[in-house]
Amino acid sequence: MTRRGWLLASLAAALVAAVAVTAGSLAGGRGSPGPTSPAVATGPPDARLPAPDTAALVAQVPSREVAKLPAPRVREGVLPQTNRWYSGLVFGDEPVFAQPLSFRLADGGFTLGLPRPVATAATVAGPHVPALTVDVGAADAVVSAADPVAVTLDLLDGSGDVLGQVALAEGSPVVTFTAARDVTVRTDGGLTATPDGPAAAQGEAEGATWALAAPGYDGGVTTLAEGDVAGWYALPPDAAPGADEALATAAQHPVERVDVRYGVDDETARTTLEYRTRGGDGAYVLSPHHRAGAQPERTGCGLGEYPSVGGPLELCAGSVLVAFAPTVEPAGVPDLGDVDDERRAAVLDALADDVAATPDFPSDTYFGGKALYRAAVLVALGEQLGADDVVADLRATTADALREWAQRDGCAHRDARCVLYDPTARSAVGLQASFGSDELNDHHFHFGYLLAAAGLLAAEDPALADDLAVLDLLAADIANPTATDELPQLRTFDPYAGHSWASGPAQFADGNNQESSSEAVHAWAGLGLWARATGQEDVVAQATWLASTESLAARTYWTAPEPVEGFEHEVVSLVWGGKRDYATWFSPEPAAILGIQLIPMGPAQAALATDVDPARIRAAVDEAGSDGTAQTFGGYVLAYLALAGEREATTAWERLLTIPDEAVDDGTSRAALLAFVASLGD
Repeated sequence: MTRRGWLLASLAAALVAAVAVTAGSLAGGRGSPGPTSPAVATGPPDARLPAPDTAALVAQVPSREVAKLPAPRVREGVLPQTNRWYSGLVFGDEPVFAQPLSFRLADGGFTLGLPRPVATAATVAGPHVPALTVDVGAADAVVSAADPVAVTLDLLDGSGDVLGQVALAEGSPVVTFTAARDVTVRTDGGLTATPDGPAAAQGEAEGATWALAAPGYDGGVTTLAEGDVAGWYALPPDAAPGADEALATAAQHPVERVDVRYGVDDETARTTLEYRTRGGDGAYVLSPHHRAGAQPERTGCGLGEYPSVGGPLELCAGSVLVAFAPTVEPAGVPDLGDVDDERRAAVLDALADDVAATPDFPSDTYFGGKALYRAAVLVALGEQLGADDVVADLRATTADALREWAQRDGCAHRDARCVLYDPTARSAVGLQASFGSDELNDHHFHFGYLLAAAGLLAAEDPALADDLAVLDLLAADIANPTATDELPQLRTFDPYAGHSWASGPAQFADGNNQESSSEAVHAWAGLGLWARATGQEDVVAQATWLASTESLAARTYWTAPEPVEGFEHEVVSLVWGGKRDYATWFSPEPAAILGIQLIPMGPAQAALATDVDPARIRAAVDEAGSDGTAQTFGGYVLAYLALAGEREATTAWERLLTIPDEAVDDGTSRAALLAFVASLGD
């Protein structure tokens, strides 16, 4: 099929998908939202979902098992769920952090906790501390249903038969067990029957008030018949009137899945999460980014707040969470149209030097992608400034390198600079791997650079876009809008958390993690650039939603988090499910700790200043080293300083002209950093 034919087919499929999604959302039925949920979301209307033909995309490249993943705990037909908040239980026995509760599989069943953050100078930690232990006599567990927000586990007896299903979802304050047959459930943790009768139990455990809603409770034991539901929850420490009733109701309505919708306009990116519960009303909690800036009017909220390492979580009754983020449009290179002649000349001088200093492109998925992006930015800047002759050879060299990466059968002939499909991991994998990308780590970072480079060079070159069509597989690998047989839904992006998760199997006691929030934003900007260059407007809308939401989360949790007493730093550099760290995987330098939240400091990173007090930016830069000479990311730190105001932008410009070459990261160039600062204006 030609690319034009593929696009037409995609449009037709997208129309069908959009109708199906709307009908499914409104029809209710099995797994319906509760009756108090709004029928229509506020904000921009629903965007039409892209509909990539993932079977055709994976058929373009060789198929081979190369990923290095532990055996997943999933039923046949359920995709291995990498890069999820709950991947630690898919690929191991680690605790997971559903917000507000934590959960861990245990002998006979599972344990529940309510993390309570404790701050030190460099860490805010809220580990899983079991408050309740639930034993149903299970010998094993397997994931039977999963999406980016919710997961269902079948608990099995010694013969492999199903005892019942545990349902947990991020943002849901309840965990439920639905019996598949007559089952005896023991809950240890101090619960006693309440005066209301045998259908409820309550008690203190690990400093919180816990409760159980179930058909019967006697001496720590609940006896369930087939189809009966037991639900556990903790009350917020400051529970408002109505909180217990809302939670007890939600605890009888298991979350079967969470539907994701989104819409974007010039000002707002909307996320709608519809908790599809069985039989009635649910409950959810709002995270800090759900309450940042302008948000929709909400009903059913204000029922109390739970603690979390990221900030307070507000309890709401209902099954539909709607949240807004300021729109961040995918943009290529800084616009220098209004820059004065002196600064244009300085950028051009740096451009010539940077083009001449361009090294051979590395062959791995990360540094290779970064180098191609650096080169593509230089080409785009040069052409914008009328220096086509300066960048002509670099354009040709970079385009040829991208064609090599996009060669359909490249991995049949070489072990680097190519992409294949792993049918067991259900993922595209680039060879040669780096930073564990063959463990499904960091795919959005790596593929985002390749997509951005391709989008920049193919923007006015349809023939090159056709040559690079294999890159649609990379786009679908990280941003497939709906799950298919070949690829999961939104592999790395978490629509509840508002940000991505970097680890594939997430075998950590603190849950999954993400370090470089800025490279995650850049991934979605790169997706948008590629989609725009290839005429995929539905993907442009999706990329805008992703970049906008991830940008808000980056400010809320990484670069401008609310101060926590005892934590002594301006930024957080590693966000985990159960921890916040002032640290990196690769360097203890303060410039590295801030700089990894700034890379590659393209136009999308200007959103780091949205609704942020300039004093916060100045303080973070002072902590990192404001002279910009640090060999790790010093140039990025200066570009960030420029976002604090006119005086700071002047300082950043002057220092960027003279910092040593070693302070300029290999994913950017002095010309690109100068262009970023110049584009901010006076």
